[in-house]
Amino acid sequence: MIIKAKVKHKRKKSSPTTHRIEIMETNRAELIFLPTPGFGHLVSALELAKILINYDNDLSITILYIKFPFAPCADSHIQSVVSSWPQIKLIDIPEVEPPPQEVLMKSVEHYILVFMESLKPHVKNTIQKMLSSYHDSDSNPVIGLVMDYFCLPMVDVAKELGVPSYMFMTSNVGFTALNVALLERKIDDPFTDSDTDLLIPGISSPVPSNVLPSPAFNRDGYAAYYKLAQRFKDTKGIIVNSFYEVEKHAIDALSDVKTTPIYAVGPLIDIKGHPNPKLDQMQHDKILKWLDEQPDSSVVFLCFGSMGSFGPSQTREIATALQHSGIRFLWAMCLPPNSDNTDRTLPEGFLEWMEGRGMICGWAPQVEVLAHKAIGGFVSHCGWNSILESLWFGVPILTWPIYAEQQLNAFRMVKEFGLAVEMRLDYRTGSDVVMADEIENGLKKLMDRDNVVHKKVKEMKNMARKAVLKGGSSFTSLGELINNMKGSK
Repeated sequence: MIIKAKVKHKRKKSSPTTHRIEIMETNRAELIFLPTPGFGHLVSALELAKILINYDNDLSITILYIKFPFAPCADSHIQSVVSSWPQIKLIDIPEVEPPPQEVLMKSVEHYILVFMESLKPHVKNTIQKMLSSYHDSDSNPVIGLVMDYFCLPMVDVAKELGVPSYMFMTSNVGFTALNVALLERKIDDPFTDSDTDLLIPGISSPVPSNVLPSPAFNRDGYAAYYKLAQRFKDTKGIIVNSFYEVEKHAIDALSDVKTTPIYAVGPLIDIKGHPNPKLDQMQHDKILKWLDEQPDSSVVFLCFGSMGSFGPSQTREIATALQHSGIRFLWAMCLPPNSDNTDRTLPEGFLEWMEGRGMICGWAPQVEVLAHKAIGGFVSHCGWNSILESLWFGVPILTWPIYAEQQLNAFRMVKEFGLAVEMRLDYRTGSDVVMADEIENGLKKLMDRDNVVHKKVKEMKNMARKAVLKGGSSFTSLGELINNMKGSK
């Protein structure tokens, strides 16, 4: 059956209202997903696939899986999802020769676009085969190609084959608004550090140039953003992993400029966590057992994403700050200390001192850690997935952005939303070392239970959970999205 949402409100400045559902005569419908192969992008895309199917059981989803030269392999996670969801199937896109190294040196974003252009013939051929298999049916059940932000060059393929396009933004509506704002500039006009604060429709606070994403200052990276933003108008909708209550200003602003419709359907979080080849079961159990032994809300969790790592000097400053603060900690290092590098990486005697007070691991099951009652704060790189997980579990963040759009995320969390504690907003790869005194001060503010941020994060936790329930803003938005998709048949 088709579950069709009749929405009785127009989302503007008011809160979303409950919608009713009516049952209509069914037609089978299939979506094709084209996610960027980065692990965080893939996990979010799979969560989107699950909630679409949960909302409408007549949907089936085919994921076109791209292997990327430098992305961590996610085969095990994808296979586990596909095996337990019969309405989701997987097709591997043939591998191509990656662009030359000199393209990567210009900018990662430019490299990805060049890579995607080279994949167009293979994606087209794969979708053509799918469409031809339906020629004997009464109608073509494919109702849309849902492509990741970085896959937007495939709009050309979708147009050629007559398949409606939808963009899936794994980041937030504010970053989407920044992209839209770029089109008021020129394609060869990257930002500079001396630019004045920007007024971006969708972001309520003036944005200083030093918190813009690093690619915005690079000629090739900026041009890549610009070219991607130009394709927004070629899609029938922009699906965003966010929710109305946290980004209502941005959603209303983009709705007012009457661009492509925005569908905020998040938070999309794999609550059960996902298996990672870097974490064996013994280490997993050891981490959770150690947390079980700690007092409630007493532990700070330090984790900087799959690509966030620091050199020996910065690592020593973090360790010194932890030691001086006396706060219990769980510290996920990309490369955990061992007998070969401990002496030069951590302060002398640190490992002995931390016995009973802290734990260092190479990889942590982040969702399970943030859900644990012992965790009272999160030192984070401010990746959007990590931010949503922190809000879902009501754990406040101390901001330490590193790359991509994380500086803008950190700025908005502190200045626009008041949902994080500021340490650095403009730190990025290659910045000067953050000294132990500054880190210690940030840790103490983060773990201060009287800090107003704790109360605001707990309130947002409740809003996030209500958003995905029947009648909530994201549930409603999901119904609107499916109606849009099925109306395109």
